[in-house]
Amino acid sequence: MTPKPQLSFWQIWNMSFGFLGIQFGFALQGGFMSRIFQTLGAEKDSLPLLWIAAPLTGLLVQPIIGWFSDRTWHPLLGRRRPYFLIGAVLSSIALVFMPHSPALWVAAGLLWVLDASINISMEPFRALVADKLPEQQRSYGFVLQTLIIGIGTWVASNLPWFVAQMGVPNEAGPGVVPPSVKIAFAIGAFVFMASILVTVFTTREYPPEDLEAFRREKRDQGNFIAGIVHHVAHMPAQMRRLGAVQFFSWLAFFAMWSMATPGLTEHVFKAPAPDPAAFDMSVPAQAAAFQSANAAFQNAADLVGSYMGYYGLSSMLVALLLSFYAARFPLNRKAVHFGSLLLGGIGFLSMWFVPQPSWLILSFALVGVSWASILSMPYALLSSHVPADRMGIYMGIFNMFIVIPQIVAATLLGPALRHFFGNQPIYALVISGASLVVGALCLARVREAAYQDTPTAHLQQVH
Repeated sequence: MTPKPQLSFWQIWNMSFGFLGIQFGFALQGGFMSRIFQTLGAEKDSLPLLWIAAPLTGLLVQPIIGWFSDRTWHPLLGRRRPYFLIGAVLSSIALVFMPHSPALWVAAGLLWVLDASINISMEPFRALVADKLPEQQRSYGFVLQTLIIGIGTWVASNLPWFVAQMGVPNEAGPGVVPPSVKIAFAIGAFVFMASILVTVFTTREYPPEDLEAFRREKRDQGNFIAGIVHHVAHMPAQMRRLGAVQFFSWLAFFAMWSMATPGLTEHVFKAPAPDPAAFDMSVPAQAAAFQSANAAFQNAADLVGSYMGYYGLSSMLVALLLSFYAARFPLNRKAVHFGSLLLGGIGFLSMWFVPQPSWLILSFALVGVSWASILSMPYALLSSHVPADRMGIYMGIFNMFIVIPQIVAATLLGPALRHFFGNQPIYALVISGASLVVGALCLARVREAAYQDTPTAHLQQVH
């Protein structure tokens, strides 16, 4: 196999830039879907189950896209970029329509479409780093992706708040999503499409060395269901060990995405979502009371989204530091991941007893340290153990360890809160903290590859 050339900073940046749009989609979904659901009348203990669309679509879509992207070669768009483009078009459409949902079931259905579309774009991006970069640049590449993800998370999480500061109304009638959220989602759709196009137009992929042999081999490998089952059964041992770490890591973040809005608006801001059925809108005093309670909830929800953005900002800064370090020195990926998960666990646990809302900035900053590591270190620890010609399918299968814990949380978190924690959603974030600590302990079984990243010549190209 021909050795892969080292890439410059800007080449790696451009090939990863599409992740900005993907993270705009994920951050708007993660920060504001529960707000949309509650505005449309969802009960707080039903929110995790409404969120089940996200992990289920990932479970189905990512291995399939990984399988097909390994077997694709388009003369103009290459192997991974066709999937970037298809996912971006579908995601942008779903983002535009999502906040205009007239009923709860419509919003839940659009979440299925949105998450499936984001997954179509996202899965090939992980494989593209391994496709394009030599071994000694992969940690650097994954960390640079995380830097871009952090930028996207911080900006998108603050979009409704920023739009409201520009004078767009942040309130609406019962069952109607505020205009500030609608405009934020429209901006997210534009950024998603534009950033994917940057990667599509600035990045070229390496064609198979023997195109006819590539096509013949892929034709002879049977159907994708049998292929996925075979690869699951024969996954590398390192993937199974990392799977336990991923399980507890992503259970923690799913609990945050689905329950942070009700948990923090209720426990920290003392402004829970009002139930329209509890107010008689024909009585002026009752209608005014609802409007006042709803305004308090919407404003608190804006601030929760804004504070959540600090985990994106923190992850961006951590990724920046790691990228400078990984470009110059060997990086002990296992040790970095262990420490990061512990700090994230402390951040989640601290949310239960913050003395005032502004302290959530520090809590989410600690969560961001773990987020930066979760988005880079597991993939760097895995990539050395996966055959290059099956990178797409194995990255897709690896993401099963992301979506399975989310399915577990979606089905069990609501009943657990209801039966064991007095239906207080703040305890979902306490569960998140404990889960990250357990994930850190599971790293004891993970091997750091014998190969360590070494200082690379691309340093001379980073200015």
